[in-house]
Amino acid sequence: MIRVLVVDDQILIRAGLAALLQAAPGIEVVGEAEDGEDAVARAAAIRPDVILMDIRMPGLDGPAATERILAASVDPLPRVLILTTFDLDEYVYAALRAGASGFLLKETGPERLIEAVAAVARGDMLFAPSVTRRLIETYVSRADPVPDTPAALDALTAREREVLRLTARGLSNTEIAEQLFISEATVKTHLNRTMSKLALDSRAQAVVVAYETGLVVPGGLEP
Repeated sequence: MIRVLVVDDQILIRAGLAALLQAAPGIEVVGEAEDGEDAVARAAAIRPDVILMDIRMPGLDGPAATERILAASVDPLPRVLILTTFDLDEYVYAALRAGASGFLLKETGPERLIEAVAAVARGDMLFAPSVTRRLIETYVSRADPVPDTPAALDALTAREREVLRLTARGLSNTEIAEQLFISEATVKTHLNRTMSKLALDSRAQAVVVAYETGLVVPGGLEP
């Protein structure tokens, strides 16, 4: 059973999402929160598997709440699924950088929403890697260097760096395995070790780091 916390400052939207998810097999809505501060408190108390997080809320917004929740959580960390109106949105980029597992547009249909909750609960990629790459390239290319980006890429082995680079380029685990002539399980192992060494919480966050550290260059060839 996937335990879900629903966060939205609009009560009708929140209630509708909760009712939809509660009716889905294998999903239990264990709580609702009306803003970011409430979400942080409820996440600590309930420890849900997945948090469906509105991105723009008064006070503490979705990205800030995501960062606080993940920083305060213990393993297994909750998976944060961001709800937004626009896919190319600086708030979405901030949420991915904070460790959110993915995002969905609010116009998404019920079946896709349920599938997305199940996917992030499994730790899978939520959307086509090209979407993440397009979003990240857009904002990294217009942003100044980020001073607190994990810079210890030299802690990674050559193979771990290569897997991270290909992940950031938008390749799936299957495609990476085929290109490097290794198994998908080995790809997952390298990526998990990379995330552990860089203290990252999600695959999307790893892609952000690959761009921000210059391992992958927006619109150009990797060094």
